[in-house]
Amino acid sequence: MLRCVVVTGRRERKKAETRAALARAAMRLALERGVENVTTEAIAEAADVAPRTFRNYFSGKEEAIVAELSDGMGQISELLRSRPAGEPLWDSLRHALTHMASLPPEWLEELAVKVRMIKANSALLSSQLAVFDRLGQDFTAIIAERTGTDAHTDLYPRLTAAVVTTTLRLAVFTWLDSAGRLNLGEVLEDALAQVRAGLPEPTVST
Repeated sequence: MLRCVVVTGRRERKKAETRAALARAAMRLALERGVENVTTEAIAEAADVAPRTFRNYFSGKEEAIVAELSDGMGQISELLRSRPAGEPLWDSLRHALTHMASLPPEWLEELAVKVRMIKANSALLSSQLAVFDRLGQDFTAIIAERTGTDAHTDLYPRLTAAVVTTTLRLAVFTWLDSAGRLNLGEVLEDALAQVRAGLPEPTVST
């Protein structure tokens, strides 16, 4: 899974470590037992913290299970924010979104297993959608800053963010559904290129 978030300060590092431990435990238990057989108490025990500590970080087991995905999405936002100010916006978006495809193969395999589990479980649907909604909010703010628009009143940053996050989600799902036949980087590049071009109608050979 994508690794994310540099934290400074002893207290902040401790909190980040506890959150990460809970997230890892939640995902591991969900993969081993199935989401329906995981409890918040079991997650807390696996992370070696008190049940009340779990509630300081997550509202429920579903949020904890998707937390690794959520944190990975946060890294994409940081990558977009760090792109050169003078770079064309869509070039910056392409660099940020395709970064995950450059991860080591074993990390991509791990990512695929986790996302497939999340995608297949209806109990995690709202938490999964919340991850992409949060990414969309981050993108909206960054795009507004980059383009000199208002994230609250202008349509462009919100519309662009919504389109890009949906493109990312569908590209990843297409890659997963291909069962290894497609390359993640190529799928992302193709999806973004089509959106950037205005989704021209495909030419069908006869």
